[in-house]
Amino acid sequence: MELKVLPKQALLAKTFHWINVVSLFVMLTSGLQIYNANPVFGGRAGIPIPPIFTLGGWLAGGRDWHFAGMGIFSLNLLWYGIYIIVTRRWQHRFVGANDVKALQTGKNPKRKYYAWHRVAYTAIVPILLLAILSGIGMYKPAQFPWIVDMFGDWQALRIVHFSSVPTVIGFAIVHSFLALKVGGSRLIDSMFW
Repeated sequence: MELKVLPKQALLAKTFHWINVVSLFVMLTSGLQIYNANPVFGGRAGIPIPPIFTLGGWLAGGRDWHFAGMGIFSLNLLWYGIYIIVTRRWQHRFVGANDVKALQTGKNPKRKYYAWHRVAYTAIVPILLLAILSGIGMYKPAQFPWIVDMFGDWQALRIVHFSSVPTVIGFAIVHSFLALKVGGSRLIDSMFW
């Protein structure tokens, strides 16, 4: 299904998407470098990630890249939050009663894709907050011991933080798939170009 009219996106929305792609790539590859220093699963004898998928060269290098990516990603999220509040786009981003009704009784497949899109947008917010919170807990456990306590122990905190990676990747895939179903490749292209 292709849109007949080429959708236009605000320059700020395009910038937001590009910064997200770059910062998430940096965090993912540098996070795998950190993982190699002490694998989350299987202890120090765990299966290492091949160097071609990692960034930073060693633990400290991976941490530097990871924190740089995290800072950019967090500021981008903050900026996007302000952007959708000021432009009132938040009214069309998150799931509402009409979306639930469309999913339960709707006959229009395109409307259902929109509803699923809003479900995905709504679900990713607490997941991102959890990833940031668990990341802060791992970065500064002495300053924020209550974060570690909140997750039970250090290993549980690491598992939650590590699990946020495939969750965010899954969101990106679902997000792209739903955009493709609603507006075709031209809609996805409009988000970046």
